[in-house]
Amino acid sequence: MKNTYWAIILGGSSGLGLATAKKLASHGYHILIMHRDRRAAMDDIENGFDEIRAFGNLLIAMNVDVLNAEKRTDIISNIQQQLPAGHQIKVMVHSVAKGTLKPMYSENRPTLVDTDFRITFDAMALSLYDWTKALVTANLFADDTRIVSFTSEGNTKALPNYSAVSVAKVALEALTRSIALEFAPIGIKANCIQAGITMTKSLSMIPGFEQIKENALKRNPQNRLTTPKDVANAVYLLTMDEAKWITGTVIKVDGGESLM
Repeated sequence: MKNTYWAIILGGSSGLGLATAKKLASHGYHILIMHRDRRAAMDDIENGFDEIRAFGNLLIAMNVDVLNAEKRTDIISNIQQQLPAGHQIKVMVHSVAKGTLKPMYSENRPTLVDTDFRITFDAMALSLYDWTKALVTANLFADDTRIVSFTSEGNTKALPNYSAVSVAKVALEALTRSIALEFAPIGIKANCIQAGITMTKSLSMIPGFEQIKENALKRNPQNRLTTPKDVANAVYLLTMDEAKWITGTVIKVDGGESLM
């Protein structure tokens, strides 16, 4: 691989995004991480970024709101200015985890309203298309670019407090298929990875996540949870030349958890 290729990670300061950034950096990619975090969390986040830098490639980290349409033009311009001449983005990973976790019905808790669905949909689904289109328009993608996003078993199973996210995940998969079809003439391949239950900050925010973990362990024939590294390994496989005929699909990376 030429050392002029970058991977942009939308939501790369923790969890699946950070693990993927480390994996791709270990295989020669320069890394561009977009994240939105408070200043108090930056010490821990910088430790993760230092691990990426240790591979000897370039790292650009931008603490910006990738969901703000008004600021996206400035962010894209900033990227164009910071990428060295002749460098292009070869991989885009969508790992945005901003969703509303509320029940549809409860006698003693706030319940979902239309705005909750819209915010979750915009963040976890529509932003995939927004960023794909913006980077295409800015001519920042390389030939044979790979786009990978993360879905979950909530795409087909109803889970408590998860309905807004579930709607977004179904839409994310539909957008991925459409991106794979309509951007094929310029060499883009797009796929979703359906990860098994993975212990991340996002999982810990789901009400009742301990029970979710326990159920996943019972169902998984490997007798363990999926790890961020498992998912990052699969992302890397999808970036390889040998995977260029895989596009528009959902790939399960769960150790067989969804079999039961």
